[in-house]
Amino acid sequence: MWIQQNPSTPAPLADLQGRAVGLKFECQHCNTEVFTDLIGVPAPNDQADSPEHADNHEIEEIKCPGCDMTHQLEVDSTFDGVTFKVSDAKQVSYQVAESK
Repeated sequence: MWIQQNPSTPAPLADLQGRAVGLKFECQHCNTEVFTDLIGVPAPNDQADSPEHADNHEIEEIKCPGCDMTHQLEVDSTFDGVTFKVSDAKQVSYQVAESK
């Protein structure tokens, strides 16, 4: 089940920490729907000296199959939740990989 990200509300950390997610989004340049490979959701840094420094990132890139534009994917994990950022994209959704 795809869950559309609400840009103003992070996804629940408890549901995603230590899991892998797939992202889908629409390329702003050619309107192609793009699906990513699975991306790991990092845990926040519990050794940080303050909550503001606890965020952790996973960064990858993917090429749009419609126009060959390279999109940067960023998974930001904090104690407040998880945010998915995709450059030059609209309507970012995520899906949690099934546990085995």
